[in-house]
Amino acid sequence: MDYLRKLIAKISANPIARNLVLALCAIIVFGFVANLLLNLLTRHGQVRDVPDLSGMTVEEAKHAGKGSSLRIEINDSLYVPAYPGGVILEQNPVAGAQVKSGRRVFVTINSYRQKMVTIPYVTGFSLRQAKSNLEMAGLGIDKLIYQNDIATNNVLEERYNGKIIHPGSKMQAEMGAGITLVVGLGSDATAQAVPRLAGFSAREAKSRLWEAGFNVGKITRDVGINLLNEKEARVSAQSPAAGTRLGLGTAVGFTLSLDDAKIEAGRKAADRSARAAAKAYADSVASATAE
Repeated sequence: MDYLRKLIAKISANPIARNLVLALCAIIVFGFVANLLLNLLTRHGQVRDVPDLSGMTVEEAKHAGKGSSLRIEINDSLYVPAYPGGVILEQNPVAGAQVKSGRRVFVTINSYRQKMVTIPYVTGFSLRQAKSNLEMAGLGIDKLIYQNDIATNNVLEERYNGKIIHPGSKMQAEMGAGITLVVGLGSDATAQAVPRLAGFSAREAKSRLWEAGFNVGKITRDVGINLLNEKEARVSAQSPAAGTRLGLGTAVGFTLSLDDAKIEAGRKAADRSARAAAKAYADSVASATAE
């Protein structure tokens, strides 16, 4: 104790030593206060398990989230007929994830009915423009029907549920519905190369086929793919193969998978097939020209 008192006395008598000690104490206090404030602001240690909200209504989810100090927010909506309207289909973060108190949990709810949209009039448009207009309206193509005409890929007629769409028509369809297009096939029309579908989503694959003048054939889904996670799936295989030259209107089927390795292998195989088909076609054209 005598030593400590003498040390304190010496420090007090020396202005430089006294200022150094005071500065050190100030740094320690500042660090402690800053750490305390940081813990309060970030809710350090207040970790919550995200509850499983699937099947709940939004009000039920908010009540469940309140107990865990979580905020429930609607991020999107889908229409899945197999589920009741208004219930939660998906959530992010997923159930069981550990998050800090106050975290927002985004949910996708099931609509009570599919949204209705007005079918755009696309007769007289090129197939590419007609497809684009339909997709912008939230629709797709149910079938391409080719018939002899002066111009290839000119839309001659459009139908929905067997009814012809006329100029000024206000006919509506459920979002995602397919429209039948009657398209021209000129006398000079030639076989087209099937586009590569591997690596694309189902929606993208369909769009690529329609733009090239092909119909969508059978869609096969790997085990585990459903209406909720299908948007995450990608094409892993197709038939006929990429690069194969076929007549317009031919149906092309594909397989959807959630397996990244399978999808990548399918993409590489499709690229090889497309290159081989392109080379074979080029060689046949060169041979025919030489003759």
